[in-house]
Amino acid sequence: MQNTFLTDKTAADIDSRVAKILRDLDDPVPPLRLEIVRELLQLDRAYYSSNNTGVISETVHRLKVAGKQVIQRPWLLWDVVKRLELKALWVPDRKRILIDSELPKAKQRWGEAHEIGHSILPWHELMLHGDQKQTLSLACEQQIESEANYAAGRLLFLHEAFREHLESSPLSVDHVKSLASTFGNTITSTLWRAVESSDQTIFGLVSQHPRAATSPEPIRYFVRSRAFERQFGNVSAQHIFHSLGSFCFRKCGPIGADEVIYRDSDGSSHVFFVECFHNTYEALTLGVHRRVCSVTTKALSAHYTPTPD
Repeated sequence: MQNTFLTDKTAADIDSRVAKILRDLDDPVPPLRLEIVRELLQLDRAYYSSNNTGVISETVHRLKVAGKQVIQRPWLLWDVVKRLELKALWVPDRKRILIDSELPKAKQRWGEAHEIGHSILPWHELMLHGDQKQTLSLACEQQIESEANYAAGRLLFLHEAFREHLESSPLSVDHVKSLASTFGNTITSTLWRAVESSDQTIFGLVSQHPRAATSPEPIRYFVRSRAFERQFGNVSAQHIFHSLGSFCFRKCGPIGADEVIYRDSDGSSHVFFVECFHNTYEALTLGVHRRVCSVTTKALSAHYTPTPD
């Protein structure tokens, strides 16, 4: 799945709402404590599980999952939660965020911020929102969920404060890991935010190990900066993934780095510095544009497979 870009108008609207929250919190330093956000917005948070169904016995009249209304009778809510494997819910009537306690701790922070995102966007208030693993995904293409994800990212990374930290050092995997620690978020979400926030021509890839992929769909996320999307829209995630196999040999930690050649939509060749890190679960790849390539096509064959027509 690849990232989608909101319209400038929608992004600006969400930015203004997030900026106001941070101003009202006296511009907090990272990492952001979500409990102070909930206190400001007068939101309640609770956890539910198969052993604690009482917390989810809400009197609600509507539930939307992935943009589709799925319930009108409140007594069916728990059955819907189980059947659709919902991981988080936003209940506007109660101003309550509900989180599945079985969601991994590292992902609960993102899930909570995503539901806060729903809560601060008034056009999301008409429905109770239930979010599955797919809609909590950083790459969800549903318009409503993409908006909630964007709001969550801007909130967790403190709006424009993240850009200042991002531009304080040259962009690299080590810098992304440092930013993840500073802002208290996962490396994956930090890589995503770094690529989307940058004005540079860069991309990020989250996948299985390029030399040990076991799934027919080894790529989880493909995130591009606007500059990369404009100039290299012809370069696919699969193409980038296959190019990693020529230099990613280690099993975990930094597994490889090299200069790789990709052609833009006009057919010109460009050099990217690509480095890959494996966190024992998945491989995180960062590619940063270095220069226009001036060597011959024959010399590029070791690191370049032409994009199919």
